[in-house]
Amino acid sequence: MRPTQTARRTWWLRRLGAAAGTLLAASVLVFAATTLAPGDAAAARLGGRAGPKQIAQLRHSLGLDQPAWVRYGHWLWHALHGDLGTSYASGRPVSGLIAERAGNSLLLGAVAAALLVPIAIGLGLWAGIRAGRAADRVVSTATLTLVSMPEFVIGTLLVLLFAVGLGWLPSVSVPSAGHSVLTQPQILVLPVLTLLSVSLAQNVRLVRAGVIAANASDAARTARLGGVPEHRVVLRWVLPAAVVPAVPVLARYLAYLLGGTLVAETLFGYPGLAAALVDATAARDVPVVQGVTLLVAAVTVTLNLLADLLAAALNPAARSLS
Repeated sequence: MRPTQTARRTWWLRRLGAAAGTLLAASVLVFAATTLAPGDAAAARLGGRAGPKQIAQLRHSLGLDQPAWVRYGHWLWHALHGDLGTSYASGRPVSGLIAERAGNSLLLGAVAAALLVPIAIGLGLWAGIRAGRAADRVVSTATLTLVSMPEFVIGTLLVLLFAVGLGWLPSVSVPSAGHSVLTQPQILVLPVLTLLSVSLAQNVRLVRAGVIAANASDAARTARLGGVPEHRVVLRWVLPAAVVPAVPVLARYLAYLLGGTLVAETLFGYPGLAAALVDATAARDVPVVQGVTLLVAAVTVTLNLLADLLAAALNPAARSLS
C-alpha cells in the first residue's frame, strides 16, 4: 500500500474513532445527568400517595436499586441493539415514541436546511460583488443584527409581527386534530424562519467575505483583463473560490438545523422531539429523556463527522494538518 493510501486510511480511522469516542462520552454524560438529577423516578411515577413499600417495589422492578454502572451497562447494551427501554409514563417503547416525533423534527430541520444553502450563497454572492455599495450595507447590517439576537427573541418578534400584528400565520405550530404537519404547512413558517435566523446570517457573512477576497484575486483580475465577460468571471473563478471554504461551515450548520431544533420547537409548541423531551423531563420519565438526548447527540456527531469528511474531500491538504 502506498504511503498516501496509508495516511488516508489512518486519517479516516482516526476520525471514526474520535466520533465513536465522542458518542460514548455523550452517553455517559446523558446517563449521569439523568441519574444524578434530583427526585426519584419511581416516586414520580406512582405519585404523592404511594407509600415507601410501593416505591421500593417499583424501584426494584425498574432496576433502580442496582448500582449505577450496572444500569449504565444494561442501558448502553440495549441501546446499541435499538432498544431504548420503556416509557415510565405511558408504558410504550421509547423507540416507537421517538419515531413518531423524530419525523416532525426531521421535517422542520430539513426544510430549514434546504433553504439555508441557496439563500446563504445567493445573498453572500450578491452582497460580496457589490461590496461597499448600498445593497452590501443593507445585507451586512441585517445579518449583523440577526447574529446579535438570540433565537427565542427573533421567534417572539416574528410572532408579534406575523401572527399578532398582521394575522397571516398561526402563533403556535400545533396541527389541528386529525391533521398532520404536512397537511398544514403554514405552521412550519415561523419555526423555520426562527431556525434560519442566526445560521443564515452567519453563513451569508462568511460567503460574502469569501466573494470579496476571490473577486480581488489575481485569477479574477487576469480573466477580466483577458476580456472574459463578468458573469463568467463570477461563475468560473469568484463563486467556486468563495464557496469551497464555506462548505464545511455550512455542513456544520446543517447538523445544527437537523439536530438542534429545541428552541424553535419549544417556542412554538411544535410536536417534535423537543416537546417530548420537555414533557418527559417534567414527568421524570428517564428512559424518554435518555433516548431523545442520545439520539440528538448521535445525529449531531454523525453530521459533524460527515462535515469533516466533506472538508477533507474539498481540501485534501487539511488531512495532513489534522
